[in-house]
Amino acid sequence: MAKRIEINDLDIYYGKFQAVRGVSMTIEPRAVTAFIGSSGCGKSTVLRSLNRMHEVIPGAYVDGEVLLDGVNLYGPNVDPVRVRRQIGMVFQRPNPFPTMSIKENVLAGVRLNNARMSKSDMDDLAEKSLRGANLWEEVKDRLDRPGSGLSGGQQQRLCIARAIAVSPDVILMDEPCSALDPISTLAIEDLIKQLKEEYTVVIVTHNMQQAARVSDTTAFFNLKAQGQPGELIEVGPTEKIFHNPDQKATEDYITGRFG
Repeated sequence: MAKRIEINDLDIYYGKFQAVRGVSMTIEPRAVTAFIGSSGCGKSTVLRSLNRMHEVIPGAYVDGEVLLDGVNLYGPNVDPVRVRRQIGMVFQRPNPFPTMSIKENVLAGVRLNNARMSKSDMDDLAEKSLRGANLWEEVKDRLDRPGSGLSGGQQQRLCIARAIAVSPDVILMDEPCSALDPISTLAIEDLIKQLKEEYTVVIVTHNMQQAARVSDTTAFFNLKAQGQPGELIEVGPTEKIFHNPDQKATEDYITGRFG
């Protein structure tokens, strides 16, 4: 069940260093929201704060709110492990577990969450998740072989299958195509468009053509100078951000004048 995320006055810190300042925006369900901006502007940091991955880093913390359908994910008594189950993450480099088979990789999160399932239910879930990641036809005859034996693009789709197997509400993707060739990138982009039919999808990308191709909404982040906190400059429909932005800084970035 896709859910809406509301971010209110979010400040993000690494110890005493403020990495991001004053981010407020809404991320709509059943849509793709792209975060763009130059390196170091905080877009991946904001992404990781949405499922509390940020605080895994010692000394890292946030001020402000991240609401998932009205529930503050940083509220008291909220279990971060549960948050990460609801809001899945796909990383920049494919990271299948090297000692596990393709099928074991898909089911790793489900097993970690102590879901007691029959073998036939696990088989069904593995197939459903691999179909959802557009990978089933390519791997159905070698499910017991190592996931690390797949190509880079297949490994990334395997990681997406692993993310969707635990039935999340939201899928976060941190530059999911940066380590992939153009053909694999196209396959992932097609998959992202399909995933939004069921999930809320947020993607960080340095590839502006990719943001234009796959996203419904684009958020542009920037920082005034090195060492300053990153800020959300502008957010809106992707078509508008790319063709008629309100802020000059957005236009300068989109047209390649900086970044």
